Amino acid sequence: MTTTETRQTAYLAGGCFWGMEELVREIPGVLATEVGYTGGDTPAATYEQVHTGRTGHAESLKIVFDPQRLTYRHLLFEFFRMHNPTTRNQQGNDIGTQYRSAIFYTGEEQKRTAEEVIKTVDASGDWKAKVVTEVVPFREFYRAEEYHQKYLVKNPRGYTCHYIRRMDLGE
Repeated sequence: MTTTETRQTAYLAGGCFWGMEELVREIPGVLATEVGYTGGDTPAATYEQVHTGRTGHAESLKIVFDPQRLTYRHLLFEFFRMHNPTTRNQQGNDIGTQYRSAIFYTGEEQKRTAEEVIKTVDASGDWKAKVVTEVVPFREFYRAEEYHQKYLVKNPRGYTCHYIRRMDLGE
């Protein structure tokens, strides 16, 4: 008898983490989200450190999802709908390496899927410029401060530059 994996984890960065979290947590099959910092060299990074742009970390989202209801591939297509993957180190008014577009893969299958999805997104013509999203190995995730978790639920009129774009990305 084989067991079916009921949870997987993805780490994505696409600008301000609370705007992404608000949209991602509404995707059917997403079980949990946390905002935090990943991709840099500063251990136990905090917002005060990361927002300077000198830690190497990106504001990121940890996404726990049910692969029976939501594939990693589909999650990535949703990711490319909710942010502009063609602007390097910028989303909306947020500028700096901490706002870069990145996929932090946890294994070779996630890496392959990310590279395939990027090729599909590039070929779709939905974005007028080339996708600059980094595909890099996941190392460490540092959970952001509690006041950042589900920030737009706590502050419904808070700033966000994220929204779902109508796109035909060839899923």
